[in-house]
Amino acid sequence: MKDISKNVQKVMAVFLFLFIAMISYLMYVYTFDGEKIEASVYNNRKWVERSNTVRGDILDRNGNILVTSKGVTDGIQELEYKGGAAFAHVLGYMDSQYGLTGIQNRYDKELMGKTDTFIPGEFGKKDKGYNVETTLDMSLQQAAYSLMGDQKGSVVAIDPESGEILTMVSTPSFDPNQLKSQWQNLNVNENSPLLNRSVAGMYPPGSTFKIITAVSALENLDGVINRRFDDKGKIVFNDKDSLSNSGGKAWGNIGLEDAFAYSSNVVFGTLGMDLGNDKLKETAEKFYFNKDIPANGTLIENSRFPELNKHQKGEIAQSAIGQSSILATPIEMALVSSTIANDGVMMKPTLVKGILNDDGKAIKSTEPEELTTVTTPEIANTVKGFMKQVVNRGTGTTAVVKGVEVYGKTGTADHSEVDGQKEPHSWFVGFAEKNGKKLAFAIVLEEGGAGSQKTGKIVRGLVQNYFNR
Repeated sequence: MKDISKNVQKVMAVFLFLFIAMISYLMYVYTFDGEKIEASVYNNRKWVERSNTVRGDILDRNGNILVTSKGVTDGIQELEYKGGAAFAHVLGYMDSQYGLTGIQNRYDKELMGKTDTFIPGEFGKKDKGYNVETTLDMSLQQAAYSLMGDQKGSVVAIDPESGEILTMVSTPSFDPNQLKSQWQNLNVNENSPLLNRSVAGMYPPGSTFKIITAVSALENLDGVINRRFDDKGKIVFNDKDSLSNSGGKAWGNIGLEDAFAYSSNVVFGTLGMDLGNDKLKETAEKFYFNKDIPANGTLIENSRFPELNKHQKGEIAQSAIGQSSILATPIEMALVSSTIANDGVMMKPTLVKGILNDDGKAIKSTEPEELTTVTTPEIANTVKGFMKQVVNRGTGTTAVVKGVEVYGKTGTADHSEVDGQKEPHSWFVGFAEKNGKKLAFAIVLEEGGAGSQKTGKIVRGLVQNYFNR
């Protein structure tokens, strides 16, 4: 009997242990993963709730409706995407079969009429969700989308002083009103129309990276502002490797400002070798390469800057002109130009201004927030002068707009593909200002080719729309 009693005790102890373990696991899941699981796109109960709750509107910064609900009929809710394909990536879609993306995903709770905090006067289940007010400018977004036409790439525009994202266009796009009929093609389309290139497209930045190299040189190389360079059109590293200017042009005896304006690879490759990988990488990371970029309303992929050994002279020189293994998102490069426009201070990028109740009153709002001080106002102002010369007499004269001061840096980014070399990507980043009003931007055209004819045209249209209304 004693043996039986001991065996029973052992079995009971095992069951007790398993019971405690199960309760502990459930408590852990509830405490740490409960909200995540509850909000998961695979939670069918949540989809029933979404389908039966009239969703709040998504608005632009001026109150224009971009997405609205047509109401709920027999447990089915149909949304009308008034912005169409121009806004598809940034606003996202909501579909029980295909999931949630964009703002529809990140602000799902609020659009269903819920918040994390108590709101006086808001009791019980709401008949309609809260409205989400974005920072987007409907007119500017539509203009940017129209200017892109059938070209692949992205346009991002930011207010440098607030960090508010005014435009986030990715092409090719799709019409979210026709999601079900288009879905099969969207998933197999080789041009990846579902990809939000603005925040997830990774491209070599080409010569637009020379903005960062210029900042690093001014911070770390004494007397570089007055230095003269002997540009013979090429740097030879060894029997196989060299770095040449575009078209093999030799600029001769040249200073830093002219080297920036005419985009001398020889000068900036030399600066990269003088700085070394450590210093250039340190400056790039101050601009948030290799880091998570905090943002309100969107998720941004990390841009990348390599860690190289001292003996890799050719790679270090290439990295200083935005080649090597550097990759950047369009929004990253818009933040770079925005930082220069804002006296060296990078503002936190913001896509959502606030959450509004039925009366249009903000129950939650987002205030401008400094992300980091990248460099001094003096150095930012010097680089700003360089960028002005790019548009005045350098590689970016296609972006001149009468009555508006335009600053820029062009870029031609080589990229290798499995099936051979293709046309380079074309970049134009910079900012414009008039009467104290500023607009920072980054434009990339996939395989847009050398030169700034195509990107400059987009810059002009963007600037004219924003400043000449």
